[in-house]
Amino acid sequence: MAWLLADPARLWQAALKAVLLFLAVLALLRITDRRTLAELAPFDFVAMVSVGAVLGRTATASDTGLLVGVVALVSLVAAHQLVARLRRRPVPRRMVDRPIQRLVDEGRVIAVALRRAGLVEADLYAALRQHGVARLAEVRYVFYETRGRFSVVGWSAPTDEEPVASALAASAPYVRPVPRGPDRP
Repeated sequence: MAWLLADPARLWQAALKAVLLFLAVLALLRITDRRTLAELAPFDFVAMVSVGAVLGRTATASDTGLLVGVVALVSLVAAHQLVARLRRRPVPRRMVDRPIQRLVDEGRVIAVALRRAGLVEADLYAALRQHGVARLAEVRYVFYETRGRFSVVGWSAPTDEEPVASALAASAPYVRPVPRGPDRP
């Protein structure tokens, strides 16, 4: 039963460290980019899990001092910010981000692209419904974006202008050419 109650001094220490670490994380998030709290890219997820691990370990471990936890948190946030800034360059971006996947091309589902993205047709159809699409024939392209969201492009959208042109170019190496039917331009 002693393991359940613990030493009251350690309980206060753990509570105080947890509150101070919470305030430190809050301050770090306040001074970093807004995107830290937006949609999570894989490197964002790693950073948040790491921050949580440091926060939990520092708050509850009697052999880990508050300053050690704060230094670890600042280091993690600094590493996250460095990666975020490096992603502005093409090579680091390709190393960190997943490529855009073209899931529908000229109105046809690309099964191999669905498999590469770890999706099934039901996932694609759910995304189309969320975008207000009732029939696949209404869609020219569907892109699975780097952050796991779907972009749906209709037949009336110009494909030679941004942002569709950049998505077509970015997803080009990841799909096989799709033969055009007689009913498609």
